[in-house]
Amino acid sequence: MQNNQHANISLALHQAVQNRILVIDGAMGSLIQGYRLTESQFRGNLIPPNHPIDVKGNNDLLCLTQPHIIKEIHTQYLEAGADIIETNTFNAQAISQADYQLQHLSYDINRAAAQIAKEAVAEFMLKHPNAKPRFVAGAFGPTNQTLSLSPDVNRPAYRSVTFDQIRNAYYEQARGLMDGGADIFLIETVFDTLNCKAALYAVLDLFEDTGNKLPIMLSFTITDQSGRTLSGQTVEAFYNSISHAPLFSVGLNCALGAEEMRPYLAELSKIATCYISCYPNAGLPNAFGGYDETPEHMCHIIETFANDHLVNIVGGCCGTTPNHIRHIAQHMQHCLPRPLPVLETV
Repeated sequence: MQNNQHANISLALHQAVQNRILVIDGAMGSLIQGYRLTESQFRGNLIPPNHPIDVKGNNDLLCLTQPHIIKEIHTQYLEAGADIIETNTFNAQAISQADYQLQHLSYDINRAAAQIAKEAVAEFMLKHPNAKPRFVAGAFGPTNQTLSLSPDVNRPAYRSVTFDQIRNAYYEQARGLMDGGADIFLIETVFDTLNCKAALYAVLDLFEDTGNKLPIMLSFTITDQSGRTLSGQTVEAFYNSISHAPLFSVGLNCALGAEEMRPYLAELSKIATCYISCYPNAGLPNAFGGYDETPEHMCHIIETFANDHLVNIVGGCCGTTPNHIRHIAQHMQHCLPRPLPVLETV
């Protein structure tokens, strides 16, 4: 039964992306900050008072302790016109949760996150029965560790974590997201290709173990105007490193604003044989770490990407709000998606 559900949703997603440019949601963390939650609110009734580490700032934990807030944010993005909403699970794997000594909650957080997002979609569709289908992307962040670089400049060969440890953490995250009902797996904000490979390895293992398959979206980050990821790869080198995987889409997110992202997006669009996604920050951070790019200006730039047939999926990352997504969605209504390149046959 679950296999059929996944197949039907995957078919609906493929049909949608062929007909129009899809819109993914915007930032989650900045909206959570607007609630000004206290330590006790982050803990809820789940984390006991004697837990030795403060958990305030562990946004993923809110899927268990304040699920109504996460659903409210999802609903705001759905009402703004997002076709795809991401689960609140950017740091929900065990390696990142170990910072709070909550690694044992990883599966529960991910399962709850997917369930919350699916509930938000179901309620939205009930309210808007004629709306186009909406999808839930189970989000995998890059972890707070790196396999390609040493955290100790005096020991360049040292690694604080192994490939198998990261793979296992991602597998448990993927299992929770799948059990919670995610429609898509989104491996995002990739700065280390080896970490990304561990995530791909994990989700493909899960597919084999369960017999269920979800579309895989993958989004990497160019860290600055050098045009390279943090681990040193160019756009072409990164794509060649992961192009063997059965990807629904590949794209860019975070670190850069839309204007700065354009040359790398154009390069990726020339070589990728799958769909292309792009969800930049709301410009570059200001002196206080905030983002000032207006919805009007950001959507104008993204519209030029669409007019040049560079994208299939667009949205926002850090600093973007439902208002940014609303403007983007409105402007994408009249734009055609990037056609997939025709593969040469031998």
